[in-house]
Amino acid sequence: MHWQNWSGLESAEPRTVIRPTSVDEVVAAVAAARRGGTTVKMVGTGHSFTGIAAPQDAMLLPHLLSGIVAVDREAMTVTALAGTPLKVLNAELERLGLSLHNMGDIAEQTLAGAVSTGTHGTGGVAAGLSAQLTGLQLVTGTGEVVDADARHHPDVFETARVGLGALGILTSLTFAVEPLFVLEAHEQPMTWDQALGSFDELVAQSHHCDMYWFPHTDRLLTKQNTRLDLDPSDAEPLSRVRHWVDDDLLSNTVFGALTAAGNRVPGVVPRLNQVAARALSERTYSDVAHRIFTSTRRVVFREMEYAVPREAGLDALREVRRLVDASDWRISFPIEIRVAPADDIPLSTAYGRDSFYLAFHTHHRSDLAQHTAYLSAMEAVMRDHDGRPHWGKLHSRTAADLAPAYPRFADFLALRERLDPERLFSNDYLRRVLGS
Repeated sequence: MHWQNWSGLESAEPRTVIRPTSVDEVVAAVAAARRGGTTVKMVGTGHSFTGIAAPQDAMLLPHLLSGIVAVDREAMTVTALAGTPLKVLNAELERLGLSLHNMGDIAEQTLAGAVSTGTHGTGGVAAGLSAQLTGLQLVTGTGEVVDADARHHPDVFETARVGLGALGILTSLTFAVEPLFVLEAHEQPMTWDQALGSFDELVAQSHHCDMYWFPHTDRLLTKQNTRLDLDPSDAEPLSRVRHWVDDDLLSNTVFGALTAAGNRVPGVVPRLNQVAARALSERTYSDVAHRIFTSTRRVVFREMEYAVPREAGLDALREVRRLVDASDWRISFPIEIRVAPADDIPLSTAYGRDSFYLAFHTHHRSDLAQHTAYLSAMEAVMRDHDGRPHWGKLHSRTAADLAPAYPRFADFLALRERLDPERLFSNDYLRRVLGS
């Protein structure tokens, strides 16, 4: 069976394909890999741009390990199987009158894939999905089933919340949840000077804030999400027609056509960006949280994202613009800007520091030379500002230069040695970023 990730950048030809329906079947797959001296990987939906999930020998498909298995309304936790897509969890939580505190902007990933790579949103008390975990279950490289939380195997729980798939195969995850809540989204275009000059104020006055700068223009789109003390039935979402026009037709169909045109005729990209940025209009709407946080992305792209210290973020962004303006690159995708509070997960990009995220995208069919030059230059800026790369997005870092970026990198490696001494879960990507 041929495996390929969503962006088409990574592919593999695993020797064995297994569709486990239970933890016991995962344990059996690990045991078989140990006996044969081979490797085993559980893949998700392929939304990582790196080869972090690329299988080499046995590939486990997660689709039959899906769904909520426990709801504890007293503790306000929900346990779901690790192959559950985030969009399925969101819909089930809404039906139960519950919600996650925060999430990223797409919902196609499996829960295991999203937490293992450090998927995050913006703002809030906890930005990352991993920081909202209260427990997890994984099968280690020795075939042990470990149920870990703050009291049981706390070292495993602390570290495996962003485990990169290197510590074991996640089989279930327990999240802290909240009563279903409503967010009001306020989107408005701003000039560069307006947005950067008011950035701290915009972040402070909303629960969640992100921005999108259109390269080759002076324009940004800002989005502030604020909690409303409102019953979900009283929310005021976009009308069905407005949602289809703005978020389906324009953001996917038209945007896809424009970026494809930019690939064919790069010289028109600055003008297209200027027209797109000028066409943005202010709008305010409200809905249950997951429908505000997430959106559908049908235009296939490649992405690199870095987290720099919060206090260095605007300087890094200004340096990014100076490089783009001085170059002959033609960048058709906006650069996304988000912030996150510090967390305590050893390999989280927000470990120990408030963080400022910059995400760089190119069309999946963009000129390879330009794509490489652009992302390489952006990565250099991020490294100059003590940046940490998102584990599921493009970067060139190796274990040697990642170790100094993470104060507890050695602790992670020590736990990996204990949980997977034979490296059953390794692949080329993990050997690069963690060493052999």
